[in-house]
Amino acid sequence: MLDREHELHERHGITFRITGIATRRLGWIADPNGLNPDVCVGRTLLSDKSRESDQKPATVHAWLKAARADVLFEATSLNVENGQPAVDHIRAALEYGAHAITANKGPIVHAYRELRDLAAARGKCFLFESTVMDGVPIFCLFHELPAIHLQGFHGILNSTTNVILSEMENGLSFDESLKKAQALGIAETDATHDIDAWDAAVKTAALITVLMDIPIRLEEINREGIRSLSGEAVRAAEKEGRPYKLICRANKTEKGITASVRPEQIPLTDPMAQIAGTSSYIYFETDIFPGLAITEENPGLYATAYGMLADFVRTVKASS
Repeated sequence: MLDREHELHERHGITFRITGIATRRLGWIADPNGLNPDVCVGRTLLSDKSRESDQKPATVHAWLKAARADVLFEATSLNVENGQPAVDHIRAALEYGAHAITANKGPIVHAYRELRDLAAARGKCFLFESTVMDGVPIFCLFHELPAIHLQGFHGILNSTTNVILSEMENGLSFDESLKKAQALGIAETDATHDIDAWDAAVKTAALITVLMDIPIRLEEINREGIRSLSGEAVRAAEKEGRPYKLICRANKTEKGITASVRPEQIPLTDPMAQIAGTSSYIYFETDIFPGLAITEENPGLYATAYGMLADFVRTVKASS
């Protein structure tokens, strides 16, 4: 997505250079004069003269300083328990004086208010559209709807379980459906976060924390995955016209928030019954708009990266 440099310059007046990259395989690499993006995309080790910092600096702070970063893109894997190391990476970027953009849901659930307030205090952006629905501008949407109160929402937010359930309806077993999802690159080798509804629960918690401004712990969400569903049960439900879907729900009550993520049988009259494959859907209930729905139809592999790119454009515009 960053290869669209000409388009970013022509449409948005943005010029940039990649000055640092850190991965498990490459280690920590930085050069304030710019790294070769073709080499980075090719996933080959960079030549020694393209390195400014040591391959393994002592801290992320040292790497940010060596790269002289203006913006950090944080895309480490989800840590359900505490959001690390993403929380530390984002905190370090903001403390250093760089904007922070993440696709990792963990920091939103475990440290949103701290990071939001730190970004505001430093006059920097902390953006995270790619954390839910691959970059569809959900958080930005509510930012553009001032003085509105979100009462609740429901939807389908995990594409892996959606694909597995669809394949089970087509006659495959649970294990066969999972293997097919993995072969298609939709499911991780270890798909526990998806199957046991952790991914959907974290997304639900992120929406509640940011859009309802009510911090919620993951253990407060009634969570049940799809692991216990048999192919026979899934196919029987589909024949009855009430297919199974993994549904996220949250509602504001007088006592606070009630939230759940669990398999539910959905009538065909409900739009969620038609959500299949890698598609996602969310329906918001607000005090102004009784119902506001967004459907993401079978996004490709670039969708999450696009969400980060869009946040990059927003960041540059906000700071210019």
